[in-house]
Amino acid sequence: MAAFDVERVLLVEHWTDTLFSFRTTRNPTLRFENGQFAMIGLQVDGRPLLRAYSFASANYDDYLEFYSIKVPNGPLTSRLQHIKVGDEVIVGHKPTGTLIQSNLTPGKRLIMLATGTGFAPFASILQDPAIYEAYDSILMVHGCRTVPELAYGQRLVRSLPENEYFGSEVRGKLTYYPTATREPFVHQGRITDLIETGKLFDDIGQGPLDPETDRVMLCGSPQMLADLRVMLDNRGFTEGSGASPANYVIERAFVER
Repeated sequence: MAAFDVERVLLVEHWTDTLFSFRTTRNPTLRFENGQFAMIGLQVDGRPLLRAYSFASANYDDYLEFYSIKVPNGPLTSRLQHIKVGDEVIVGHKPTGTLIQSNLTPGKRLIMLATGTGFAPFASILQDPAIYEAYDSILMVHGCRTVPELAYGQRLVRSLPENEYFGSEVRGKLTYYPTATREPFVHQGRITDLIETGKLFDDIGQGPLDPETDRVMLCGSPQMLADLRVMLDNRGFTEGSGASPANYVIERAFVER
């Protein structure tokens, strides 16, 4: 277990019958950048059972938070969804990931596109004061099947303008666009369709995608990532990485579990 810390569960919240979040203690020596992930899991039959999970907490918080789907037959989530306060979770020592600011070249508008639990890394990024300093405007788009599945993101976004350190920046720069695909809601439709038709930008009163000024981060289902990658490439965007920053990045390390 030299590569892992054993952390204690502090809080568990069940958002729907398929979604939950939990907080754990945090080893003060753990360092990560907002938007990164780590391998986390449980000890099962004396061996670690691990999956990649993005940090949903900010890198300055004294706890760790994670947001997860429940998969009835999933090797890890079938067990993880039943954790309680006081239980132990193991957290890897080596956070990594592509959804970090340094993998993007400077721009004016940051657009974050997420489906389902792909919102988790953006929960961390949205709590980063530096992100509001780096961009003139920030757009957070979160697509889910049903309205209740948006609740985790909605609660976080509602709290941001009240932050005593960067709340004024949030109020002046952040636009939040939640959308549901399977039931009536103020915004409806898949993210790809909303961008393709221009409805997303018409609704918020902003201009369409522009590779000169826009920087984009993507995290969500494999199909969403594949579709949006084609869309961005066709619009003149280039995928970035740690070795070669560009104007969009995708988290490829995991899919919704």
